[in-house]
Parts: sequence; structure tokens; C-alpha cells
Amino acid sequence: MGRPGLNRRQLLAGVGGLTVAGSLGFAALGTGADALGSSASTRVRYWNLFSGGDGYNMIAMLDAFRKANPGIAVKDSTLQWGNPFYTKLAMAAAGNRAPDLGVMHMGRVTGFSPGRLLDAWDVDLLAKYGIREQDYNPKLWQRGVIDGKLYALPLDIHVQLCFYRKDVLKKAGLLGDNDRIVPITSTDDWFDVLKEAKTATKKGLQTIGLWINDQNFQWWFFVAFYTQLGGTWFNDARTEVTFDTDKATQVLEFLRRHVTDGYANPGMGSVGAEQFINGAPFAWEGNWSVPVYDAAKLDYGAIPLPPVFGRQATHAESHSFVLPHQSDRGGATNEAAHQLAAYVVTHAQQWAAGGHIPAYTPTLSTAAYKKLYPQNEYVSAMNHQATEPKVWFAGSTGILAQRVGPIVVSSTMGSAKPDAAARRMKSELTTLLAMKNPMDGKTAAQGGAVA
Repeated sequence: MGRPGLNRRQLLAGVGGLTVAGSLGFAALGTGADALGSSASTRVRYWNLFSGGDGYNMIAMLDAFRKANPGIAVKDSTLQWGNPFYTKLAMAAAGNRAPDLGVMHMGRVTGFSPGRLLDAWDVDLLAKYGIREQDYNPKLWQRGVIDGKLYALPLDIHVQLCFYRKDVLKKAGLLGDNDRIVPITSTDDWFDVLKEAKTATKKGLQTIGLWINDQNFQWWFFVAFYTQLGGTWFNDARTEVTFDTDKATQVLEFLRRHVTDGYANPGMGSVGAEQFINGAPFAWEGNWSVPVYDAAKLDYGAIPLPPVFGRQATHAESHSFVLPHQSDRGGATNEAAHQLAAYVVTHAQQWAAGGHIPAYTPTLSTAAYKKLYPQNEYVSAMNHQATEPKVWFAGSTGILAQRVGPIVVSSTMGSAKPDAAARRMKSELTTLLAMKNPMDGKTAAQGGAVA
């Protein structure tokens, strides 16, 4: 089946119209920098967006693969995180210069024109190397399925967590006999906990770090608590907005109250991690903060965002392997790309040490994983993921977060009333639903976002 061409202007518009000149460079990582010049019989070019601790962990996993498979040379390259990465990946796929293997956030896959810019996985080849659908959380696997084909192979889920300082909470009488935070099942429970924790907090520290000024974090928190309330976004056909402004207002009022009651300081909106390290009792952060707090040798724990509206749900995204479109995909190189992805997925203990929850569920039952703390305290998040809707404009740093995230911030900061902000959110969702994906000229209703 033919694939219509895609010009550069469409690609740039599709990732938010960012200027990409000078931002698309990448640096080779690991021992694969000279892989294309090696004597291995098969070579795989692999692009990813992992830096910092994630980058080091990925290098270790790739080096283990190279040692176990000397006949496959891996050329791994790390590109700038966020929209610059997706821009370069799209342009490479459209120009038939794509790498053999890539990484994407799961939420961005639907908007990446599967079938045109992404090739489908060969599930029989994946099975040959140990990957089976039954070894995944069903909802997570289905997120990578578009029009009946698998386009994204999950490596992990990464979630928003409630980190807590055990030393501070112990002083406040908020630790149970199991040395973990007392149960929280309602908004009243949560604000009672904050009130008590504040009494044990050192002067000059906020009670909780919330990233108040950050549109992405505020959006992620909103998605979690709106999901706890059973809120929906669109009908199944993606033709109508079903966003519930009453439920949205409840969530916005909840987030705002952290500021009005004096538990979070707008002037410290982006220093939650530093405050937590210095003794603040709480921080709401992604699980990627685990290595940071481990390095600081804190006595701490971490749970999914508390079920204050009575239902377990915490925001989750997923790093996933994808096959960028190649007109001549196939043969030994394609099989090696499947083998490499399967190896990393099934050997994700190293990845789990960085805080991410491995998507390959057999890893979760191993003795080594069960010993990881606080990972074993929040692993249940796998079963109650709150994700963005499956539409082309969603996903990490996507158009949805860019448009709606600032509205959430305006409510949390107090420049807009929660009920007015909720109405603005619904209006923006209506506008987005009618927009056409610049990648393929289709609206969400036309884009095949059906599992």
C-alpha cells in the first residue's frame, strides 16, 4: 500500500512548529559509536532520547547485549529530549533515512502516522526472542496497537509519585507500623496529613513540592485525579467531547487548595526536589527522581499519587520501542532490531534500578525486583495507569499538554477560577478534536486511533 509523501513544513507543524535548526544534533553513546565500521555481520542503528541516569542505564544494557551477541553491532545515538527528537525522527522516516530502531513515548505514537512514519512490529519475530502479549499488562500492550497492528513495544511505564520523608512523617505521627505512610483515601485525609506534616517541617521549607509553574507536571497531576473521578475525554468515535467540567472543577479546586492553605509556595514551584532533599516532607515527582533521592541517602518512601477521590489512578506514560519507517525494511537488520528491542525489554532489571516500572511483567516477580525499594512500594501503579486519551495530539510534551497544561497552571496559581478554567479546557479540547494532524491531514475521528 502506497504512502503519500510528507513535506518538511507538515513535519514541523506536526511537532508544534518548533524551530529545529541547530537543535537536531546528536551524540553517540556507549561503545557503539564506531559500530558501522566494525566487522560484525549485522549492524543496527538505534536512536533514543535517554540522558542522565537513564542514559547510563541504557548504555549498560546495550553493552550487555553486545557482549551476548557479538555478531550484531549496535550504533546507538542519543538525541535531544522532547519535540526536537520527534522532529528529527519524523524527518528521517519521511526521507527514508530512518534508523533501524527508535524510542518514543507511547502517547505520541497515534499522532506519528503509524503505517507511514512507523512500521509495524512482526509479533512472530518478537515471540522468537521471548516477547509475548500475555507477558504484558493488557491495557499497556493495547496502547501500542493501532488498527490491529502493534506499532509500539513498551519498555516501561513511568509514573507520577508521592514521595515522602520518613524522618519528618515519623515526627508528625504519620507513619504506620509498617514504616510506611498512613492510608489516604479522601481529600480530607490528604489535607489532614499535610496539616500534621507541616507542624514537623523545618522553617523555610514548603510542605509539598508540586511544580506549580510547570505546565507538564500540572497537566499530569490533573490527568491522574480526573481519572480517579472517572472523567472521560471523548466518545469512542472521537467525534464528541465528553469532558466533564464539574469533575474537572473538583480537581482544579483540589490542586489550588495546596496553595491557598499554605502547603505549596508558588515562588518555589520548580524546586520541589531540592526542598525534599533539604527536609520538606512531600514531593510529587516522576519515578525518575528515585536515583536522585537514593544518591542523597534519604530515608524516604514513594507511593502512587494518593487516591483522594476514592479510586486508584496515577499518571503514567511509557517509553516504547518503535520501528521508524524504512522502504526496504526486512532481512537480517530488521530481525536484529527485533532481537535488540526484545533483549532490552526482557533484561530490564538495570532499567528498574532507575525508578521505571518494567513493562515486561515477569521482571516484576523476580527476587531482585522485589528487593528494590521504593520501587516495590509503587509497583501497583502498573494496574491503575491514568493516561492521556488515545488521539494524535496527545502524548509527552505534545500539543494537548501545550494547550491545556497552561490552563491548569492558571487555576493552581490563582489567576483563573477553577470553574472558568474547566470551561476553557473543554473549549480547547473541542478545538483540538476538530484539528487535522499535519502528519496525515486527518482528524482524531479519521486517524484510526482504535485498538
